[in-house]
Amino acid sequence: MSEQKIQFYTGPAGGWGALNSVKNVLLKHHIPIKGARTLLSANQPDGFDCPGCAWPDRNHASTFEFCENGVKAVAAEATARRAGPELFEQYTVSELSSQSDFWLEDQGRLTHPVVYDNKTDKYRPIEWNEAFALVASHLNRLPDPNQAIFYTSGRASNEAAFLYQLFVREYGTNNFPDCSNMCHEPSGSGMLPQIGVGKGTVTLEDFEHADAIFVFGQNPGTNHPRMLGELRAASRRGARIVSFNPLRERGLERFQDPQSKLEMATMGSTPISSHYFQLRGGGDLAAVKGIMKRLLERYDAGENLLDLAFIGEHTEGFEALAGDLRAESWDGIVEESGLAREQIDTAADVYANAKSTIICWGMGITQHQHSVATIQMLLNLLLMRGNIGRPGAGACPVRGHSNVQGDRTMGIWEKPPAALLDRLQQVFGFEPPRENGVDTVEAIHAMREGRGKVFFALGGNFAAATPDTYETWKALRKCELSVHVATKLNRSHVIHGREALILPCLGRTEIDIQATGRQGVTVEDSMSMVHISMGINPPASAHLLSEPAIIARLAAATLGARSRTPWLWMIEDYARIRDKIEAVFDDFKDFNARVAVPGGFRLRNKASERIWSTPTGKAVFFSHPVPRNTPVHRARRAMQDKRRDTIVFSLQSTRSHDQYNTTIYGMNDRYRGVTGQRRVVFINAEDVRALGLKDGDWVDLHTVWDDEQPRRADRFRLVAYDIPRGCLAAYYPETNPLVPLSATAIAAGTPTSKSIPVLLTPHVEVRAAESEEARPAEAVETADMA
Repeated sequence: MSEQKIQFYTGPAGGWGALNSVKNVLLKHHIPIKGARTLLSANQPDGFDCPGCAWPDRNHASTFEFCENGVKAVAAEATARRAGPELFEQYTVSELSSQSDFWLEDQGRLTHPVVYDNKTDKYRPIEWNEAFALVASHLNRLPDPNQAIFYTSGRASNEAAFLYQLFVREYGTNNFPDCSNMCHEPSGSGMLPQIGVGKGTVTLEDFEHADAIFVFGQNPGTNHPRMLGELRAASRRGARIVSFNPLRERGLERFQDPQSKLEMATMGSTPISSHYFQLRGGGDLAAVKGIMKRLLERYDAGENLLDLAFIGEHTEGFEALAGDLRAESWDGIVEESGLAREQIDTAADVYANAKSTIICWGMGITQHQHSVATIQMLLNLLLMRGNIGRPGAGACPVRGHSNVQGDRTMGIWEKPPAALLDRLQQVFGFEPPRENGVDTVEAIHAMREGRGKVFFALGGNFAAATPDTYETWKALRKCELSVHVATKLNRSHVIHGREALILPCLGRTEIDIQATGRQGVTVEDSMSMVHISMGINPPASAHLLSEPAIIARLAAATLGARSRTPWLWMIEDYARIRDKIEAVFDDFKDFNARVAVPGGFRLRNKASERIWSTPTGKAVFFSHPVPRNTPVHRARRAMQDKRRDTIVFSLQSTRSHDQYNTTIYGMNDRYRGVTGQRRVVFINAEDVRALGLKDGDWVDLHTVWDDEQPRRADRFRLVAYDIPRGCLAAYYPETNPLVPLSATAIAAGTPTSKSIPVLLTPHVEVRAAESEEARPAEAVETADMA
């Protein structure tokens, strides 16, 4: 590892730094002209939807509807680099597995379907029909369809997701672990019983009318940079933006809009957050409860702060919540939130003075044990003042991958509603399985225990994205067959079953030609807008198939004559797939006509109309205690009983600015001042001194967990940072080995990667002569397990 000094970034988010990054990314991938031309079609009516985040487009009002990190995603797909048969002939899989995650994906686009050859320990090319026959033979000889597991990435299109769930259910299982299980599952789990929908209730237009925007557990500067344009506009017109985050994130502080000639010319910027509260990791529920308690106190004192008409007509459970708030102690709220009483009062004042408020949240909320309860408290706060179902107000869970919300809409869900299964039976004439399937963590358990024998992944990087890394790898290696549909090489392709296939597919930016001509696919953004996406670049290889074609051909090979579904006919023209989607989902009436309109259409959201699809027909106030017995609490008590001088930290995983999900684009994290390295841990300077260490020292991280199973991640560099005491932050997937499989959110099953109790110990070099550049730490661990 390069031991470069951390030089903290002092500029704004965006601006010249972002433009310089765009230039460097296009040059790195050897596509300065092609890349620039491609980007002009990103998020345009006649172009493609960015394969990065799910932030919506503003009616294509600008030629430049992309951001810095969207450029990285597009460039990685449009790259001139190729990972073809020559690469797989040069390296054994064991040799590939010793490389870093960055190196694997940096080899470029996959060009041919390949199959693992156990004799040579290499992948070799295979014909498509032979590949489909191999998968079909494995699936058809399983004694129970539930022994097959079908994973889904959030970038699969609506058409691909619909065909995928149809094929798998016709095959006979609901085993649909997907990336939602690891990120925003708690949002749906919390919102559905409370307001009747599991999606956000706002549109982009609501951001134009909000008097206040509360942002919890989210870093838009890296994860959803185009959101900064909305926050900038809101700030400039006087809206209050209140951010709750343990880390100081530059995108929540200042933003220089690259499309503002004045800001670019004058080196100016716009302040984003009017208030910034650095609470403890996981302290959000306590903070929100404190805001509500303060509102109630002021109401009890005679102030007209609650929307009693709305509460009376549209909700139930308020009196129970009010009683719970009055009984909650301020000492407990302050202690568990990590905020001073005055800070909570200030946040309550902002909320009370705003006529319309939007609350946004990200994975800093969802990846905790009590995430579902926290989300329901956020909705309680909105409901208290009628801030759902009117302009400028509502709930805004900011989802990550570009079509993760659409995949769930299309039926990618291990717990399918009976109405969906009934409609599939009516339209396609088969009896769908009614038993719930496995989610992501349950899928890992199934593979570990030998109940999951075939693993099929439609995109994604399961081996890198999942918790308890080495247990997950052992599980994957127990499979009889693993199959990955992908555009680029990643860790999951070298952590494989006894037999393995990599099936390369078209990317979002590429032209898709089927029997009736050029095809477009559709996606749904984070605010329920559905629109068309048309690739513009020639495919990276003549041997690529589209995701719908791969699924349909696999379904035909697997199901054969026992299926009445016209698989191959549907993929001749994707409009036929959309007709079938319309037949199954009422909200997609006139699908083909509506999606042909520039900008597409918005799916109906009944909660935004104040229609509550709950058992009682009303929105529900839920009461939840402030968490005082989390794994971090328990670990601190246990260690205090053993050694009073031991500090148990709460670790949250995070992304660097040079990554998206598990894809590593580079080794820098510009906004946090990190250059040329990833194995760093952000820590309060006072905690560094309390450990008897100094900024820049190297440490190992050890999980403290009830099962006492050793979990560690070695050789991380301490970086003194603006973060609350007792809290740490470090990048994933490097820290995923520290997350136990049993560390999941209550009522959602999401890994609690934002609150893992860990100890720090000084790192002792064992092989000092072996530099990290030659053999990265993650590669050492991979090789040791191979």
